[in-house]
Amino acid sequence: MGKIDLNKKKKREALFNTAFELFTTQGIQKTTINNIVETAGVAKGTFYLYFKDKYDIRNKLIAHKASQIFSAADEALAGTELTELEDRIIFLADHIIGQFHEDKSLLNFISKNLSWGIFKNELISGDSSDVDFYNIYRILENSPRRFKNPEVLLFMIVEFVSSTCYSSILYGEPVGIEELKPYIFDAIRQIMKSQEV
Repeated sequence: MGKIDLNKKKKREALFNTAFELFTTQGIQKTTINNIVETAGVAKGTFYLYFKDKYDIRNKLIAHKASQIFSAADEALAGTELTELEDRIIFLADHIIGQFHEDKSLLNFISKNLSWGIFKNELISGDSSDVDFYNIYRILENSPRRFKNPEVLLFMIVEFVSSTCYSSILYGEPVGIEELKPYIFDAIRQIMKSQEV
């Protein structure tokens, strides 16, 4: 990566980090583009090189944060000796839940949009600046087991995990996350079984 590309990446990261901080502390409605660029220390024109408006940066930030979440889970999975498909998927889900439990502002920001962040921005448009989510998808694709539609199956699992753990982590409802996890993992196994060909 050349010096110019590195500088662009630094500016984009500064905008992402600043937007995340402002969105999670004062909300998207109260955050202006001027707030973002002034706090990030970049020119307003630089913002518009990367984003159309604050909603565009929010959407791309969701995908960016989702890529970081899945990258960490995928890296952790690579360090295990798990071979059974369900065990590997459940390990990923557990790792992601753990990240949300540690950083509630991240969970609150992404809210129930984690699957949107992955599939809308990454699997469809393939933003090369973030993690390739096909690393996760390949776990299903490379399995000797066959599923009706692996992409839809993965989408359903991600949607289920992110929306289910939201209330449990943030509010302890209907029960705390540790008590809820066995139900989540059992449901993942059932979802996978129901979609197997």
